[in-house]
Amino acid sequence: MYDAMSKAVLVVAVFVVAVMVNFRPAPALAGDTLYTALGGNEGIVRLVDKATEEFLADPRISNTFADTNIARFKEKLAEQFCELSGGPCVYSGQDMHAAHKGLKLRSRDFSALVENLQVAMGKCDIPFSTQNKLLALLAPMHRDVVTQ
Repeated sequence: MYDAMSKAVLVVAVFVVAVMVNFRPAPALAGDTLYTALGGNEGIVRLVDKATEEFLADPRISNTFADTNIARFKEKLAEQFCELSGGPCVYSGQDMHAAHKGLKLRSRDFSALVENLQVAMGKCDIPFSTQNKLLALLAPMHRDVVTQ
């Protein structure tokens, strides 16, 4: 069976690629960090909670998380978002290729995840320019997550 964390990471990667096809990240302001713009750790945890709710509610991708330890998934996703955004965290999960190996994820799965992440960011009142910055950092993961 697939590791739940791997499935979750794959979904996030798919999401990022889909968003990057349609949007460009906004330029960063001097002295501003994406971590701060996301609301620091509290904002990232809130985003991860909302995004996970969206992932699990979406019939297109929810089965990907069937065997996932959701608490661990959320912890690792928050670590990843924190580190990528310039926060003080260190991501301690698997690399994206290893985490998604064998899941047979398709571009449409990745796109669905990205759509759900965008919905979650909207529900968290994250400005569009900040959303684009995060998505730009996640987009390169597509090649390690999508295998079909």
